[in-house]
Amino acid sequence: MSNSHLGTLYVVATPIGNLEDLSPRAARVLGEVAVVAAEDTRHTSRLLRHLGLSVPMLSLHEHNEAARVEQLDQRLLRGENVALVSDAGTPLISDPGFVLVRELRARQRRIVPLPGACALVTALSAAGLPTDRFLFQGFLPAKAGARRQRLEALELREETLVFYESPHRIRDTLQEIATSLGERRVVLARELTKTFETFLDGTAGFLLELMAADPDQARGEFVIMVEGAVVRGSVDAASLEANALLEALLDEGVGVKQAAAVAARLMGGAKKTWYAQAQTLKETR
Repeated sequence: MSNSHLGTLYVVATPIGNLEDLSPRAARVLGEVAVVAAEDTRHTSRLLRHLGLSVPMLSLHEHNEAARVEQLDQRLLRGENVALVSDAGTPLISDPGFVLVRELRARQRRIVPLPGACALVTALSAAGLPTDRFLFQGFLPAKAGARRQRLEALELREETLVFYESPHRIRDTLQEIATSLGERRVVLARELTKTFETFLDGTAGFLLELMAADPDQARGEFVIMVEGAVVRGSVDAASLEANALLEALLDEGVGVKQAAAVAARLMGGAKKTWYAQAQTLKETR
């Protein structure tokens, strides 16, 4: 069959909160397709009702995505158009859809993205952190050990680090950021585009104090943005500068623990890394 007679898969970005953020193009396509493949049909039905649309839907989520590939491909082969949506934002960005898009692209089906809301980009645009380079890590592991391991592996990355997090793990994640990444600037975006949209700014420890004082600040869905590691000059120059700072502090009688805290605050990085370096310097003096 000629590709001109095949249907198209539209990857449609939907609002992350405010329904006015849906583009006119996305609204038109949703009303024209034969079926909408939705992460949660109950959630998407509310959007379609808001638009005054009555379109057939089928579920497509992490548990059934692989099984849906053949079913949706058959629709495309019949010349039907299909829309792929997630509960909020751009599909595939920490949401289902990758398996479907990968398989259909391998079969040379036509796939058209419709740009729109994305929590990652929305949060970065208002955070005031460097955006020329950033590293998106999606959701961190739920288990504490795996979460710590992931963060420690990111300690020396210079890009702005970006994570998604849920309300029931936000405090644990902030505590681990403080432990693993040290005294860095953290910007927390909460409930983006919704009534109680909030941006909190400070160290992870400071943000935990805010949540302790006002538990409402721990509600909602979060984008966590952490400034990257500070690297000053070449590796050799940075090492010399670090050693000089630690030696000066030790010469003034500052303890190893306090010297590590000062170095972490001034130069970035985790306190435990500075502690090990200061301890080595002290033992070799």
